[in-house]
Amino acid sequence: MKAKQPLRQRIVIAFVLMTLLISAGFSIGIVQIVYLVEEHLVTEEMHSRLQAAMDALGTGRAPALDSDQQLFTDSTPQLLPPLEFARVGKGFSEVVSGEQAFYAYKINRDGFAYILVEDQQEFEAREQLLFDGVLIGFVASLLIAWILGELVAKRVMQPVVSLADEVRTGSTAGGKERLAKDYADDEVGRLAAAFDDTLEQLGRSLEREKLFIGDVSHELRTPLMVIGTSCELLAGSHGLDAKQRAQLERIRRASEDMLELVKTLLLLARERSDNDGGHSLVSLAAAVGEQNAIWSAQFTARGIDYRCVVESPDPGQYQSTFLRTVISNLLRNALHYTDQGGVRLVLYRGGFRVEDTGPGIAPEQYAHVFRPFQRGSHARGEGLGLGLSLVKRICEHQGWGIRVLPGEPRGCVFQVDFSAK
Repeated sequence: MKAKQPLRQRIVIAFVLMTLLISAGFSIGIVQIVYLVEEHLVTEEMHSRLQAAMDALGTGRAPALDSDQQLFTDSTPQLLPPLEFARVGKGFSEVVSGEQAFYAYKINRDGFAYILVEDQQEFEAREQLLFDGVLIGFVASLLIAWILGELVAKRVMQPVVSLADEVRTGSTAGGKERLAKDYADDEVGRLAAAFDDTLEQLGRSLEREKLFIGDVSHELRTPLMVIGTSCELLAGSHGLDAKQRAQLERIRRASEDMLELVKTLLLLARERSDNDGGHSLVSLAAAVGEQNAIWSAQFTARGIDYRCVVESPDPGQYQSTFLRTVISNLLRNALHYTDQGGVRLVLYRGGFRVEDTGPGIAPEQYAHVFRPFQRGSHARGEGLGLGLSLVKRICEHQGWGIRVLPGEPRGCVFQVDFSAK
């Protein structure tokens, strides 16, 4: 599982963890060394003191001891050791008696035991001071590591943050300046150069797409308008029977659909801010009324019960070309996949939905039906799977939400919400 923390935070954590390990190692090492040195020095000192005290007793002199030291031996009734000291083994030992602790050093000579006992209080006080210093140093090192980590992380991340801001704000969108010129020839500089190359390629691709769509739109409009005009002229002529007029009407309608599609693609190729003004708006009811006039006869011809239901009126005004294209594509999709039963176009405040009784879409395919060139398992005809993809692009362009739901008892529902959730 990848780390979710920001890179700056990870740098600080790395600093603190590294310091934690090093400081903990040093602290533990210092404590162990103190114990070893203490035991060695105390052992040497008490051994020499006990030897001197034993020699003094052998000559009848009083042993020279410090105020915190005591001598015990079973060779002299006055110096018999207490029970807790009598049990110690030969050499150096530590003895705890109640709340007090003592060092004890024992030597056997001539069948007698000689024990030198020394109060640990002074050593313990010195040890505690030393350990307190080690603890303070340990905590201080972690605090310093955190502060240094923040400073270093801020300095290290500054070029990355600046680069991210420039890429996010599109400061080189016009392609006039390169990002890499402001950075050193290091990893960040190479990343900036990669962004420059990618942005240039993206800009060229977008420019080619705009030119292509513009050229195609211009070149297609002229023949389509010629077709539409010719259909109008033919429709006004005499001598056409009913079948011929029906075919002529199909040609005229297909021409209008093509013109509307070309207009839709041209609008999608532009930035949304360029489309906010200068284009006609239409209400949901008016757009649906136009589409009902186009599609009702086709549903009737296929023997499909088509109904438009208004659950609640919608007062909004929407981009007419996009709204007509979305409704038309969803109705065409319902007509294409419904063999029997009915199709309902349901209007409500803030959106609409198209319900059909076709074969439906498997739930695992919901995430794929809006992708280009993706067709469901019940695909029919020679379509390329671009209709729903176009609907999705329009909804994203306009900030609308679209989703597919299972129909009841069968079929599917395509729901469009003008306020995306």
